[in-house]
Amino acid sequence: MPEARLSTDIWVHAYRRRLDLLGIPAMIVARGDKTAGAVLVKLNTLDGQARAFTRQYDLMTGARRWDVLADGAEADVDASIRNQRSFDPDLWVIEVEDRLGRHLLDQEGLS
Repeated sequence: MPEARLSTDIWVHAYRRRLDLLGIPAMIVARGDKTAGAVLVKLNTLDGQARAFTRQYDLMTGARRWDVLADGAEADVDASIRNQRSFDPDLWVIEVEDRLGRHLLDQEGLS
């Protein structure tokens, strides 16, 4: 039986709440489709560097994981995000700001 999935807006709000509990600021930069929009997470380390994560599915195993879409100067990462948004208007973008590089995407329940 296929695994039940949360709607994107519920997942986004739960993710932001989990970050908030640890005092990690995060904001929704772009809202996509509430039910099935993809999510992109930008980690801003507040030193001019950033990393963008996108969720991928392994077709062989059905597992979901977060992969790095872009990594480097914040301006370059922002350009990659704009490019993704140009062909996917249903894309959600969440910006996480943490000098320690915490994003929590590797925690249970967030893949």
